Amino acid sequence: MFDSVRDDLRTTLDEIRAAGLHKPERVIGTPQSATVAVTAGGRPGEVLNFCANNYLGLADHPEVVAAAHQALDRWGYGMASVRFICGTQEVHKELEARLSSFLGQEDTILYSSCFDANGGVFETLLGPEDAVISDALNHASIIDGIRLSKARRFRYANRDMADLEQQLKEAADGGARRKLIVTDGVFSMDGYVAPLDEICDLAERHDAMVMVDDSHAVGFVGPGGRGTPELHGVMDRVDIITGTLGKALGGASGGYVAARAEIVALLRQRSRPYLFSNTLAPVIAAASLKVLDLLESAGDLRDRLRANTALFRSRMTDEGFDILPGDHAIAPVMIGDASEAGRMAELLLERGVYVIGFSYPVVPQGQARIRVQLSAAHSTEDVNRAVDAFVAARAALRD
Repeated sequence: MFDSVRDDLRTTLDEIRAAGLHKPERVIGTPQSATVAVTAGGRPGEVLNFCANNYLGLADHPEVVAAAHQALDRWGYGMASVRFICGTQEVHKELEARLSSFLGQEDTILYSSCFDANGGVFETLLGPEDAVISDALNHASIIDGIRLSKARRFRYANRDMADLEQQLKEAADGGARRKLIVTDGVFSMDGYVAPLDEICDLAERHDAMVMVDDSHAVGFVGPGGRGTPELHGVMDRVDIITGTLGKALGGASGGYVAARAEIVALLRQRSRPYLFSNTLAPVIAAASLKVLDLLESAGDLRDRLRANTALFRSRMTDEGFDILPGDHAIAPVMIGDASEAGRMAELLLERGVYVIGFSYPVVPQGQARIRVQLSAAHSTEDVNRAVDAFVAARAALRD
């Protein structure tokens, strides 16, 4: 049986390569940092890393690493169980309480990833008599989570408040019992920030709840790094925040839902990814607690990240590159053609800058790009070297 399937799969893979959409995996032989050593799949040796979600440079921070070592001795390697059986340790409860306090929510529940967190919310809270109204550019995990629910689905154009209000009216006209607006706080392929203050205004006007996936914001967006709800002054008006421990918060793995107490209580009883997935490793929970300690005095890291972002965006614009507007550390360099984006990424690697070309299905057809991600771990010299490499790679691409 598999012989015929194998032929079909090989044909599909060949088509992916021919279209310039193949996504090779480069192998690095060092910890995640501002520089990494590529050991396979590209130029060997140390290269500048401009494609990680390591926004605050905490992935290899010595205090985080030390906390992880101590946690291995104190709590062991893994739980070998789910939470409600025998998989809950004190460190998990402590992290949930700290996240709740940091994000200004009543309670928090941990998941093995934010993908699982988003996969566990909608099916638990919404039934066929309810409606979910989702931004068109929301993350794949939100889209997949919505598909798991039986709720009626409405979609509004990215950050378009007129369209959102129209969808809310249609949901109400259809007799929706509960209405949930869901949006990314920061849209990961564009670096655009959701207008949460306007979303909350519409939610209150139309009796809807608000959910935000703030994975690309918590830790460094907002005055205290509490994400887009803090940035827009709506921390007390957002009902559900999902996020990850795998980006600015240390770069490991794990996710969470921080929300109203009753929502979290029901998730503990009904959320399938929570009930049927192994517990977050205690070493990650303990290291994440250290990250939260560091965030309390991370103003200098956030300032450095903002300065690096402003420098990169300004210089790239001056050099004539098409950068999507904004001030987020995600700075997409628009290329258009998928093959050209992939070739540009290879040329940059040859010049000592590690970036990735993004193409369909990660982004729409014809909108291929190189998503540059700045970090507080980068120096001013690093940023300038990256821009110079882009200029040289563009010239080589045109030859």
